[in-house]
Amino acid sequence: MDRPTVGILHPGSMGAAVAACATTNAAEVLWCETGRSTASVERAARFGLTPVATLPELLDRSDVIISLCPPDAAEDLARDVAGHRFGGVYVEANAINPARTQRIAALLAPAATVVDGGVVGSPPMRGKTPTLYLSGPADAIARIEALFAGTAVQAAALGAEVGKASALKLSYATFQKTSRVLVALAVGMAREHGVDQELIEVASKRTDPYLSEPQYVAKTAARAWRWGPELEEAADTLAAAGLPPEMLRAAASTLARWTDVKDDSELTLTDALDRLAHP
Repeated sequence: MDRPTVGILHPGSMGAAVAACATTNAAEVLWCETGRSTASVERAARFGLTPVATLPELLDRSDVIISLCPPDAAEDLARDVAGHRFGGVYVEANAINPARTQRIAALLAPAATVVDGGVVGSPPMRGKTPTLYLSGPADAIARIEALFAGTAVQAAALGAEVGKASALKLSYATFQKTSRVLVALAVGMAREHGVDQELIEVASKRTDPYLSEPQYVAKTAARAWRWGPELEEAADTLAAAGLPPEMLRAAASTLARWTDVKDDSELTLTDALDRLAHP
C-alpha cells in the first residue's frame, strides 16, 4: 500500500487531530514549527506529528499537503505553497467559499493536484467521527480516502467539481453556526424578561432540526408577510435589552423577498428558493 508522507498546514485543534488520524496510513506526518506558538508545539507533539524547520523542507518531503487553517489565511498560505512549486496533492480543507477554493486550485496548477475538502463535525477525538467531504480529480480523491481508511475521519467523495466540498461545508455551517448565535439571542431576550426557563421548556418539545425538513421552506415563504414584521418586533426587543438586533433585521429583510406569495399553499420548495435568489 502507498504510504505517503503528509504535511499539515497548520496543526490547530482540528488540523492536529485530523493529521493524527492520517498517521495510521502515512509514512510520516510533518508540520512546520517555525513561527508557531508553544501551544501548537505541544499539540503537535501530543498527536505524534514530526516537526520540520521550514516550509520548503515540509513541501520537499511531502507527497500530500493538508491545509487546515483559519479561513482568512487560506489563500496566502496557498500562495506560499505555490511559490515553492509543490507538485503533490494539495487538500484545501478550509472553511472557505467555492470561488476562493477554485482560485486556490488555479494558483497551484499545474504543478499540484488540488482536492477540495470540507470537514463536517467535531475534531476526531474521544469517539467523534467527522466526515471529510472531498471533490476533485478521482485519482487524487482515492489517495486521500486511502489515507484515512480505518480511522475516525470518514472520507466521502462528492464528484470531480472543485468547490462542491466547500459549498457543502458552508451550507451546513450556515445553519449550524448561525443557529447557535440565534440561541444566544433568544435566550438573552428571554432572560431579560425572566422567561428563559420557560423558553427552554417550549423548545425541548421539538426534537427534529429544521435543516432536515427543507420542505418547510415553502411554508415559511407563504407566511413571510407576517413573519417579517414579527421579527422586526423581536429585533426591537433585543435592542431594548442591549442585545444586537442585526441578525433578526436581516432575517426580516430576507423574508421580504417572499411577500408576493402571501398564503400561497401551492408554493413548492423549488419555487420558494428561486424567488429567494431572484426576487
